[in-house]
Amino acid sequence: MIRTLAETGSTNADMLDLARSGASEGLWLRAERQTGGRGRQGRTWVSPPGNLYTSTLVRLRPTDPEAASLALVAAVALEEAVRAHLGDAVVAMLKWPNDLLLDGAKLSGILLERAGDAVVIGIGVNLAHHPHDLDRAATSLAAHGAIVDPAAFQETLADAFARWLGVWRGQGLAPVRTRWLERAHSPGTPLTARLPDGSALDGLFDGLDASGALVLRLADGGRRVIHAGDIFLL
Repeated sequence: MIRTLAETGSTNADMLDLARSGASEGLWLRAERQTGGRGRQGRTWVSPPGNLYTSTLVRLRPTDPEAASLALVAAVALEEAVRAHLGDAVVAMLKWPNDLLLDGAKLSGILLERAGDAVVIGIGVNLAHHPHDLDRAATSLAAHGAIVDPAAFQETLADAFARWLGVWRGQGLAPVRTRWLERAHSPGTPLTARLPDGSALDGLFDGLDASGALVLRLADGGRRVIHAGDIFLL
């Protein structure tokens, strides 16, 4: 089920309220415009009309994989939806933990928040517009020649997410992780990780561990598993 609002503060905030009120898994909430959109680590997500601002809800079950790995589910579903509308003319690439890049520029973001057994997954996609004042390059589908209606993209994304959620729940994280790695930058890609304590760590991409955490190969040959941080391609 997809509900659409002309304007709201934040679809994630609204969905968290709905989750606390007993909303069922599978609900999607899309806004034409957000006045208080947010990204990871409290960042503001600028939300002009024409882009996609949407959130969905997953009710965790005792046999489900780790809740944090739903970020990988959302990422592979999002990449599939973008490819369906854009084709293969432009290289779409996943970057840990929550970015989808087109030709190296940020197209979208994913934000997970939790309330009890409910995980709310917010997804923002630059369909018609993209910001020009970030600390990294950004882009939109329109900048690559694809004019995509947000409602149509929402339908594609909801279908893809439902399929990958079924895989995650029925087969575990492994096939989702495999798909994510197929759509990510290659092993050995130089990365910088900015960690929550403010430090930075350089290394080479060495895949994901079994839980979906990033593995960084260091200059001394050691490996560092990173569960939280911002990752930059060098």
